[in-house]
Amino acid sequence: MKSITFILSIFAALLFVGCTNSTTATPKSSKARFQTVSAGQATLLQKGKNKESCVICGMHLQTFYKTSHAADTKTGTKKQYCSLHCVVHDNEINKTDLLNLKVVDTNSLKFISADKAFYVVGSSKPATMSRTSKYAFAKKSEAESFAKKFGGKVMNLYDTYTESMKDFKR
Repeated sequence: MKSITFILSIFAALLFVGCTNSTTATPKSSKARFQTVSAGQATLLQKGKNKESCVICGMHLQTFYKTSHAADTKTGTKKQYCSLHCVVHDNEINKTDLLNLKVVDTNSLKFISADKAFYVVGSSKPATMSRTSKYAFAKKSEAESFAKKFGGKVMNLYDTYTESMKDFKR
């Protein structure tokens, strides 16, 4: 019995040391995500105790800021989303009438009109809530430069929204 206790004690000690070794057990920081920005760079447009979370999936908006979208409802409430995927879910599945859709410009990190944005769809950068990445830019030349470097196709909002709807038809 003492030998089993001794072996379990050794195993527990090794497990503890292995889990606390900073060179092998350091978790990936969310700051390593391409979509993530610092708290000072993120603009949160919605109000309330959950203003830092996507209204559909609850994901942290600062962590997925570069794919963030925002819209107004007919009642004047501002909603913010981690991705176009969640916008489509709210608009198509929940049947929420969304107005004044905005998206974060990947380069400036400012909200711009989604109608005027140039999206790069399908780049090698990570997607948010989808298998296909979608990043927006205020200038077509910036979208083309991003697509040249990371792949993907430059599209307008209508075509990008249509692409996002495919997520719900699988």
